[in-house]
Amino acid sequence: MTNEEQIRAQPLPYRVWGDEYIDAESRAQMDAAMRLPVVVAGALMPDAHVGYGLPIGGVLAVNNAVIPYAVGVDIACRMRLSIFPHSPTLLKQKPGQFKKALLEQTRFGAGVGWEPSRRAQHEVLDHPAWSEVKFLRSLKDTAHEQLGTSGSGNHFVEWGAFTLLQDDPQIGLAAGEYLALLSHSGSRGVGFKIANHYSQVAMALHPNLDKRLRHLAWLSLDSHEGQEYWLAMELAGQFASANHLIIHARVAKAVGLKPIATVENHHNFAWRERLPAPAGFAAGEREVIVHRKGATPAGKGVLGVIPGSMADPGFLVRGKGVVEALNSASHGAGRAMSRKAAKQSITRTERDRYLKERGITLLSAGLDEAPQAYKSIQAIIAAQSDLIDVIGQFKPLIVRMDGSGSQAED
Repeated sequence: MTNEEQIRAQPLPYRVWGDEYIDAESRAQMDAAMRLPVVVAGALMPDAHVGYGLPIGGVLAVNNAVIPYAVGVDIACRMRLSIFPHSPTLLKQKPGQFKKALLEQTRFGAGVGWEPSRRAQHEVLDHPAWSEVKFLRSLKDTAHEQLGTSGSGNHFVEWGAFTLLQDDPQIGLAAGEYLALLSHSGSRGVGFKIANHYSQVAMALHPNLDKRLRHLAWLSLDSHEGQEYWLAMELAGQFASANHLIIHARVAKAVGLKPIATVENHHNFAWRERLPAPAGFAAGEREVIVHRKGATPAGKGVLGVIPGSMADPGFLVRGKGVVEALNSASHGAGRAMSRKAAKQSITRTERDRYLKERGITLLSAGLDEAPQAYKSIQAIIAAQSDLIDVIGQFKPLIVRMDGSGSQAED
């Protein structure tokens, strides 16, 4: 085994938020990741639950390298909130129109795309990386087919009521209640295939890495493979952003409305950031690669959206820039039970009663996404009050998700 692949005898220390909400297996995954030789710092968010290699809710700062599985299989999974200059009472006045918009203008599910006559056009499809990187050439047709669609699992598009708690110059809106549209999805088949391909490349480059950590094999950013993955990841990020833009444009057009404000953010990505040098390094700042796998960027003044469940509120937040959290916050409530456990223990009647009590109209979703399968979003938000300020709240009212209940990573 080379020194490059020699893992630490003990994990580096890291801060945990909401420890009482995090299971032992997620902590064990994070402990293992903190033994990687390229890792310099980490943090664990209160919504953390078990993922592939790294727990969802895990944040890693890495020295001059990128870890494909620490970014995740749904590269650039993200949120987008559109706010409209209308009261949410419109949803009660014209429920059929708003339901129809979601049913006709969205597509859900693994591998699902638009029929040729309805495929969207966007400048992201003209990005030179599609032709510059051999592996990406085979993905462009998939990108065109799936542009403007949503994945499976916890991905959604929903109408709701957004309450801005006070006048906010950054958003440009006065305090009040607004009609809003919220979506959660990522880079679809494009990101999934990029993640799997480059994870295999990384594992092949580190054949002697401890088998318990093989899914966290890394690519040096000084290498051709690392540079290629970085370019592919950035492209997936732009594709995911375009994906949401088209979803919102189509749904809003179908009801004849235009937004007056939008907020969006990635939560499965890697960023070049400057952080205070950890112990053992020269004083000052150093550039690191911050991986947020199911974690929201929460640098000082940075806006982000943290959703709850199909029946529980989501929150618009502003980051406080806490270095110990690597400028991060949770990306949602986090699962309290696995998909399998949810389907075995929650009945459709129980789920639907929960929805009815909260006035939610559900158009489609798998039983594994029942709100009872999630942690309390209010408790998760409270557990990170030192990381974020809550500036608004979104209440879902008409929800569409994939109805197949497929096995998908968050």
